[in-house]
Amino acid sequence: TMVDPSGNESSATYFILIGLPGLEEAQFWLAFPLCSLYFIAVLGNLTIIYIVWTEHSLHEPMYIFLCMFSGLDVLISTSSMPKMMAIFWFNSTTIQFDACLLQMFAIHSLSGMESTVLLAMAFDRYVAICHPLRHATVLTLPRVTKIGMAAVVRGVALMAPLPFFIKHLPFCRSNILSHSYCLHQDVMKLACADIRVNIIYGLIVIISAIGLDSLLISLSYLLILKTVLGLTHEAQAKAFGTCVSHVCAVFIFYVPFIGLSMVHRFDKRHDSLLPVIMANTYLLVPPVLNPIVYGVKTKEIRQRILRLLHVTTHTSDP
Repeated sequence: TMVDPSGNESSATYFILIGLPGLEEAQFWLAFPLCSLYFIAVLGNLTIIYIVWTEHSLHEPMYIFLCMFSGLDVLISTSSMPKMMAIFWFNSTTIQFDACLLQMFAIHSLSGMESTVLLAMAFDRYVAICHPLRHATVLTLPRVTKIGMAAVVRGVALMAPLPFFIKHLPFCRSNILSHSYCLHQDVMKLACADIRVNIIYGLIVIISAIGLDSLLISLSYLLILKTVLGLTHEAQAKAFGTCVSHVCAVFIFYVPFIGLSMVHRFDKRHDSLLPVIMANTYLLVPPVLNPIVYGVKTKEIRQRILRLLHVTTHTSDP
């Protein structure tokens, strides 16, 4: 517990990350597939970035936004996976309070940035399909760069109050967290003070970021659908083809996020395995799936991946 000898409340100096509740014996072996997925995620997203970076024909808003999204995928999985592997393989369950705050801030701010980039990608598709003649003038490279910078600033600004809200909470209960990494919802439950401010802050962030972004993305696709229905069948197929990858990325990102938020709100059992599994899924599965979706569904990316594999294979031949 976190109570000093006189019985007064004390501040947290460290937390214990429990890993997978009830599966402590299996964690060592479960770490191998998780680690494999992590390397697939990093390799896949770095491949996307490399292809777009080296192919000048892909220096268009859609692919530049994809690069930003892939970079954020690498960062968000890297913010949690190394520590998770240390827990599973070396039983390194302790994390210092400031390190926990840093990890929490990184995960939540990067998630906000990803949501903003997804919104920017939806706006790009809206302009490209609904106002194709204006696309080149509306989404210039300098403007795309500014949108990327705005995504970073927005993600950081939304989460800037988070460390201060947590830092000033007294902790007098347990210092054991139920997840494999630090989450705001998990840490604030351990406080022995009124956490209504933290709860309200969390709701404001979710509504102003995830809620607003998902609403605007839905609106953009309603307008896209309205425009596409007035096109020929061939033009409809082409328009839908350019949107499929992004729609998949939206569902891959938002469904686990919303599911995790709902589970944290309604599942009151501290030792429940469901939110832990969903939290790990949220940080690891989207970075793995996104490069696969874009590699399979986007013709230009697919062709360059096949060309890259073909060159690599021939180079390695004796």
